[in-house]
Amino acid sequence: MPALCATQITSWGVLYYAFPVLNPAITDATGWPASFTTAAFSAALIVSAVVGIYVGRVLDRRGPRTVMTAGSVLGPLSLLVVAAAPNLAVFTAGWLLAGAAMAATFYPPAFAALTRWWAPDHIRALTIVTLAGGLASTVFAPLTAVLAAHYSWRTTYAVLAAILAALTIPTHALALRAPWPPASDASTHRPAAGPDPAVRSRAFWMLAATFTLSAFAMYAVVIALVPLFLERGYTTTQAAWALGLGGAGQTLGRTLYAALARHSGTVTRTAALVGVGGLTTAALALVPGPYPLLVVLSVLAGIVRGNLTLLQATAVTDRWGTAHYGRLSGLLGAPTHAAAALAPFAGTLIACPLGGYPALFAVLAALSTVAATAALATHHKPKAG
Repeated sequence: MPALCATQITSWGVLYYAFPVLNPAITDATGWPASFTTAAFSAALIVSAVVGIYVGRVLDRRGPRTVMTAGSVLGPLSLLVVAAAPNLAVFTAGWLLAGAAMAATFYPPAFAALTRWWAPDHIRALTIVTLAGGLASTVFAPLTAVLAAHYSWRTTYAVLAAILAALTIPTHALALRAPWPPASDASTHRPAAGPDPAVRSRAFWMLAATFTLSAFAMYAVVIALVPLFLERGYTTTQAAWALGLGGAGQTLGRTLYAALARHSGTVTRTAALVGVGGLTTAALALVPGPYPLLVVLSVLAGIVRGNLTLLQATAVTDRWGTAHYGRLSGLLGAPTHAAAALAPFAGTLIACPLGGYPALFAVLAALSTVAATAALATHHKPKAG
């Protein structure tokens, strides 16, 4: 568990949260349009979504060590390609490789490991690791801003790649060696004989719709937060700190999830968290300042994101048990990750026609409202067996 805490902070911090801080410097230095650089990053997240389906199947059979170690090797190599890219084609190729690394190192494989190794006490284990993971932006957004203030964006990415390699490759290789136990059927619901009945259920598809719309809104907010602050006259450093403190909010939010899970039903909890996420997004759209108030709103949005991460991590076990967690999570996560992938590019693309980033945030708040409504139809009734 300490190993996964450390590697989630580093993997998310370097492969994900460094980009929104560095992208303005990338476009300024290269002349590449922001929509194109963001599209390359979005393509990485799409690759992550597709590869994640295969990764889930491998995890169910073999466990996380080989997959996560391979991803830890690929991640730094992909960032070195990005850092050295002479043109947009190579830049995009580097991000496509990074997408495969994300699929093998981000939360889904870590969640699969924790769910199998720590069942039935997996919520506590998931909470601990996501508490640490929530610090990724808190640590790496300001660190990236400091590096970018002294070095070029290319050198900054090279330094971050070295940090990623040093902290994650040996950690995954050495710490994830515990025997991979068989799946347990001990669950509040009797799991189906195979994953197909769950995949065909109305609850599964409505849950997929809920998480897909919510993820689009949530990840568009994360990537667009820095441009929103810049548009309102704040500096890159101020924007990076707001993003980073939002990560601290994620950590705070995750400390509350276990209590929330004990005192709320699965469907109610899902709809409420997605709906509150929409409210924080609407507030960011409507409130122009002052800076401390915007930081508070960023932290509140982070608190909701932290809970949503655990909500998604437990959605399968809450409804269908643990036996096919890897595959069901991979299938459920594919459209969710694809939406998260498209969000940065789509947000950047439509912000200008909408009249700026405040208008974009208003649209994203409306999407969250639709997602919260869909969540009301995600109740699963297990068949008697």
